[in-house]
Amino acid sequence: MQFPDACIIIFAKAPIPGQTKTRLIPALGAKGAAALHEKLVIHTLNTTTQANLCPVELWSADTTEHPFFDDLQRRYPITLKQQQGDDLGQRMSHAFDVTLAQRPYALLIGSDAPSLNRQDLHDALQALQQGTECVLNPAADGGYVLIGLRRANPALFQNIQWGSDAVLAATRQRLLKQNIRWRELKTHRDIDRPEDLLLCNIPS
Repeated sequence: MQFPDACIIIFAKAPIPGQTKTRLIPALGAKGAAALHEKLVIHTLNTTTQANLCPVELWSADTTEHPFFDDLQRRYPITLKQQQGDDLGQRMSHAFDVTLAQRPYALLIGSDAPSLNRQDLHDALQALQQGTECVLNPAADGGYVLIGLRRANPALFQNIQWGSDAVLAATRQRLLKQNIRWRELKTHRDIDRPEDLLLCNIPS
């Protein structure tokens, strides 16, 4: 491993129809949206574990005892953990709090940006290793698909309109206000809405 002291945190849900990828249900149906989510999680785990850059942790938004996560633990060299918090920002902040208490830097990604690849992960980890305090891969819809930090920073995740096109702009403002040096890398598309199904490469 090139960055053995770092960590890639992946946020994921169990593929429960009606509870995952709900904005895609009008296009795919509840079962179809859940099936796509399952496929995207597996694709993300293939990308991150085969990259062999650093340890990989899968943080579940649901109970870690779901059979889906049991199967993933058998198939991949990952550590399974439980998200904690009332909203996405609190859950992200908590994950960084826990991880950065033990490691010098870490990345956090979701599972809905299938174009995120090994080179993207390498570039983000390298930037952090070289002293950049925060790294972002923007999303084409105004959010971001990856955030990396060298130290926990709860303010980056508070009072953000998650899922809106204002996430990246609000994050930039927080970074500027705190005089934090950050680096933005390649922009990616994520799969959140029906129109994204036509613009993103869905893993087979």
